Amino acid sequence: MSTAYKFTEEVNKGFDRAAAHVDASPELLAQVKRCNSLYYISFPIRRDDGSIEVIDAWRAEHSHHRQPTKGGIRFASAVNDDEVMALAALMTYKCAVVNVPFGGAKGGVKIDPRGYSPAELERITRRFTFELWRKHFIGPGLDVPAPDMGTGPREMAWVADTYASLCGAELNSYACVTGKPVSQGGIAGRNEATGRGVFFGLREACSISEDMKRLGLKSGIDGKRFVVQGLGNVGYHAAKFLIEDGAVLVGVSEIRGGIANPKGIDLEQLMAYRQDQGTVVGFPGASPLPTSLAALELECDILVPAALENQITAENAPRIKAKIIGEGANGPTTDYADQLLQQRGIMIIPDIYLNAGGVTVSYFEWLKNLQHVSFGRIEKRFDESAYLRLLDAVEESTGKEFTTQELRFLAHGADELDLVNSGLEETMAFSYEQLREGKERLGPKVDLRTAAMALAIRKVVITYEELGIFP
Repeated sequence: MSTAYKFTEEVNKGFDRAAAHVDASPELLAQVKRCNSLYYISFPIRRDDGSIEVIDAWRAEHSHHRQPTKGGIRFASAVNDDEVMALAALMTYKCAVVNVPFGGAKGGVKIDPRGYSPAELERITRRFTFELWRKHFIGPGLDVPAPDMGTGPREMAWVADTYASLCGAELNSYACVTGKPVSQGGIAGRNEATGRGVFFGLREACSISEDMKRLGLKSGIDGKRFVVQGLGNVGYHAAKFLIEDGAVLVGVSEIRGGIANPKGIDLEQLMAYRQDQGTVVGFPGASPLPTSLAALELECDILVPAALENQITAENAPRIKAKIIGEGANGPTTDYADQLLQQRGIMIIPDIYLNAGGVTVSYFEWLKNLQHVSFGRIEKRFDESAYLRLLDAVEESTGKEFTTQELRFLAHGADELDLVNSGLEETMAFSYEQLREGKERLGPKVDLRTAAMALAIRKVVITYEELGIFP
């Protein structure tokens, strides 16, 4: 990443552009824009060889207009204070856009997790959790972390266990963090939630025939060629669900390189190849790309940047050939590149809407932990019995007999995964409808990103006004 690049400045440029469309005092807008709290931590850990290493880490809480604050913990060697503050701000706006009642937060530990053993990562995670607890930067009603780049369910289980041990008999202790394994208080569907949300958002955007017509495309996902940058959890699941709906994967890139095949790439075969070879480069039938970033410039209908921030810049934006950019990552497009792409008529579906699936399902997990019961557990069997009685009545009145397989399918009561996916789908569909309506109200010159940011700012402003902090 270039030292000249300031992530918070990029986010704030978009904020300023959108704030011009929000009726609020300059003082209130200044409050919404600023990061409320930033905690820097430095602590030692013992490596497996007995040596001592000092670790740098941060936790930013951008907005306390709603509590708890919410945001992931990132393990990456490039983490710094600027990055966590920018990501925390994006979390505030993201939660507002999809009507999830959290303020935004983000955490980062400055390590490359690939260079540490599981035992070392556990010591780092537990010590980081202790430091957050010591300064009241974690708790079910204070600040609720989640997985991010370099972390996953394993690390979140360590966070939850550490917090529970520190808080003794606190009933809701496991609501201190989301993204946990299901066996440790997690929720079904959380692992694939962000990628599934990317798919739902793209499907909503592509269903609007008049918008697709302006791009020279037919409505729907079926048949659209797409490229994904980043084959981690978000990129893989977004690609998987797009393919299941009929899209064709024509390009992939990751940190070790990229490949392309205009006839299509078999995703599951590619994942098996990468598992075996450690890279996507060399996958049979696909052409290697000169750099990972070259995938962004491939001919396609949909480009899904699902890796890091600052990937689409003023330097490569003129060479982007996609008609739709669906931002699976946080901040993948710089502000100036965004303006260049908008001028070319490229449709950008912004990160503060499109990758909100993770925090949406994290919200469901948080509710589950507070309620101490799995979704669907109480009503599933009751619903199935009611459906069976209804089917019995149909059989009696029509003379038709359903097979056992048909009865099982038609009378299926919703379990936790069904309800989670349904709730996520509803959230992404309703939020896109709100977003598009907001864009139409602001006029034809306003893009989706500005409309989404204006919508988010307005919702935060309303909360502050209702609290009576700003008249």
